[in-house]
Amino acid sequence: MPRSLLVVPLLAAAVAALRLGRSALVRWRDVRAARTYGLPVEQRPLLLRAAGAVVCLACTAALAVAVVPGRVPGGWGRPQAVRAEAAPSPARAPVAAAPAAAVSEPPSSASAQPLPPVVTAFTPIGHPAEGDLMEAQVAGPDGRPRTVRVWLPSQYRTDQQTRFPVIVLHSGTPRKTADAELPDVFDGVASAVKLGRARPFVVVAPEAPSGTEHPCDLVAAAPQAVADDNALRSVVNGAFRTLPAGPGGWGVLGIESGAPCAAAAGLARPDLYGAAAAVSGRYDTAALAETGAEAPVDASARLLLAAAKADGAGVGAARGLQAALHGGKGPAARAEVKVSDIVQDYTHERERLRLVRVAVQYLAESLAKAG
Repeated sequence: MPRSLLVVPLLAAAVAALRLGRSALVRWRDVRAARTYGLPVEQRPLLLRAAGAVVCLACTAALAVAVVPGRVPGGWGRPQAVRAEAAPSPARAPVAAAPAAAVSEPPSSASAQPLPPVVTAFTPIGHPAEGDLMEAQVAGPDGRPRTVRVWLPSQYRTDQQTRFPVIVLHSGTPRKTADAELPDVFDGVASAVKLGRARPFVVVAPEAPSGTEHPCDLVAAAPQAVADDNALRSVVNGAFRTLPAGPGGWGVLGIESGAPCAAAAGLARPDLYGAAAAVSGRYDTAALAETGAEAPVDASARLLLAAAKADGAGVGAARGLQAALHGGKGPAARAEVKVSDIVQDYTHERERLRLVRVAVQYLAESLAKAG
């Protein structure tokens, strides 16, 4: 029955309950007065009026449940629809912990618009390189949650109006983020900024794909398996003040085992990433040349292959991939590929720090040109 038709019986029940209640009260006072003076009195009218008032009150309550907007009969306290909470304001990240995915209403038909991106809350887990490291569980392409870490530079806290470019930091170890094995990587990013060689970046480190011992070998042959898919990019853009994915806003970086992932992402999607930097990697040149050849024809990839001067195998791998791409087909042959082999220092860790600094400088310059 429509709610509007229930208003009349609701009012009638309420009026009847009021009248019967008042009548019962008057009758009760008469009974009490009669007992005070020892007079005989009939209690049946009092009981009938009280019972009638109770029945009318019950009817009033039942009708009120059905009439109140946003409620359904038999479902008091249960909303008709559950909506996801609004995403946290980007200017206020970091934010408190929350479930990895908010509840969304299902589409009304097969032709409905796709669901909005998952709303994810990031929680702080540390402060490396004077920045803030955040972590969240984000649904992957297979629907399973995966760890994603986001490093915010110190400038993110002080400059509340700027949207920052993004570096996606790839890992080559399944079920791990790159910073878990390379905790000093953020120091390299921060030092490039301090030396004036790059603008501040937000660094996104997604968990590497699972199912294989060497995820980047898979990614080199099938770049659609990269961990930074569209859902992740949407979550990052929604939670933080970052530039949208594109040649002027996002780049990719991979170090050692993660280098082939970065090379594959940059070669496959130059329309999303303005540049890619691969550091101290070993590469499947044939697979990456094929990946570059199948890239969108309206964009040219920019790729830096960096290795320490003493790393003969790394330098050789970089030169080999450069030659394979230049001798490849279509977009692969047009890719701008640079090799850096001049870094040297007295420890492997210091060489890696300097290589990261070189890579970040290259990404900053390339994104500035593309933008």
